[in-house]
Amino acid sequence: MPRRSVPQRYFRLIAIIAILISVFTWAMDLTGLVYECPYCRVQRSTIGLIGLLMLLPNPQHWLARWLASVFGVLGLTVASSQHFAGWKRISQGKFVLHDPWYTDSFLLSGAAIFILTGLVLLLFSYRRTSDHGSG
Repeated sequence: MPRRSVPQRYFRLIAIIAILISVFTWAMDLTGLVYECPYCRVQRSTIGLIGLLMLLPNPQHWLARWLASVFGVLGLTVASSQHFAGWKRISQGKFVLHDPWYTDSFLLSGAAIFILTGLVLLLFSYRRTSDHGSG
């Protein structure tokens, strides 16, 4: 039986981490620790939804992949729009990191782009292995 790649071995763990990121950031939003941001809400929701799809019994099913694609495109479009606004401020010479820096929307939208792209690619690369070596 061929060896599974590192991301494949940790597929379920990565899915759980994505869900925890979503839950944690939603908790910060709902408790008022961060400002209400519709861009951020879409990004954290799509990260969590893709994580849930990855936990399905058969994440390589066409419907799971279709939904992950839709959520991924939505989240990436929103994250890219927010991130581009930061690049626009940079080119205008008006860019300043928020204080504290780890709450800056430019950095967080960049992280969302990274996470969402990775989740969708991981879900599409998933291959179920069976005890008989087929699949």
